[in-house]
Amino acid sequence: ATMQTDFDESVEQVNVIPQDIGRVLLNLITNAFYAVNERKTASGDAEFKPTVSVVTKKLKKSVEISVKDNGNGIPKHILNKIFQPFFTTKPTGEGTGLGLSMSYDIVKAHGGELKVTTKEKIGTTFRIELPTN
Repeated sequence: ATMQTDFDESVEQVNVIPQDIGRVLLNLITNAFYAVNERKTASGDAEFKPTVSVVTKKLKKSVEISVKDNGNGIPKHILNKIFQPFFTTKPTGEGTGLGLSMSYDIVKAHGGELKVTTKEKIGTTFRIELPTN
């Protein structure tokens, strides 16, 4: 898989607990690599290029961090469950279902928001928005 980055140089320091936000980013990136690997394995398409990108952007009163993948996307029927504790789409023994739930809680505790957009067979983007004030 390829990892692409695009970091906005104008982003200033944000008041966060680095270990907590690091845990959120690690979880989102790990999930993204899992998703692109699943698509690659399931499709058998030699032309498919698994890609994960991390982008930062300065907004008016916040900073946005996006983690995007070109995996299979999240099916609509489970989209409203992904931030619930213990919900997982991974096979037994591969996921606890706590990653996205904890990530959501950590971002909320920092006064931010964690949002998701997804299209089946296209990919998923998680956006973290953290206040700069």
